[in-house]
Amino acid sequence: MGSTTDGTRVAPRGVVDLRGVDGTGFGVRYPAGAVVVVSGLPGAGKSTLLRRWSGAGAVPVVDPRAVHEACEAVMPAWLPYAVYRPWARLRHALLLRTSVRRGGPLLVHDCGSRAWMRRWLAREAGRRGRELHLVLLDVGAAAALDGQRARGRHASARVFARHRAGLARLSAALDHGDPVVPEAASVLLLDAVSRSRAVDVRFGR
Repeated sequence: MGSTTDGTRVAPRGVVDLRGVDGTGFGVRYPAGAVVVVSGLPGAGKSTLLRRWSGAGAVPVVDPRAVHEACEAVMPAWLPYAVYRPWARLRHALLLRTSVRRGGPLLVHDCGSRAWMRRWLAREAGRRGRELHLVLLDVGAAAALDGQRARGRHASARVFARHRAGLARLSAALDHGDPVVPEAASVLLLDAVSRSRAVDVRFGR
């Protein structure tokens, strides 16, 4: 259950399920210095939500797509991404570690299907007295595919299927009340409607 500081702001703790909940816009509040991981299928709206929450850069965002594009910019056009993917992933991991160690609130774009990534982030944050929180965008496969078409970027069928299977297991376990994300202080579940209502995020008191 999540607590609220007022009628329009939610302070998640534990599992907070806002799927299927209509209403007006609301804000989300996390502790100072929290690391918030926004997860969901490719095309689920993670980047859109993160742009809205980052407040024109007021809260830093670590997005693997930015690292991908930075690597792509310095590589020959004829070289397939698969060749330098390990380097891009290493750069992303180093950027994540540096960002967590720097302190202050942090927003992270992640597929969410890799439990080891959440555990690693939780350990890095916990060593500095910070909490890890998870936001899971559960919009369904059809809506996510529509989102990919709208943005003009497409995950391969293999990658999409892998993320879909991992997130389906996570969602099913959360629906059954299983403690599958012990490393996260909260899990906020949003669908397409509640995602659009989550107008901003604040950190601290």
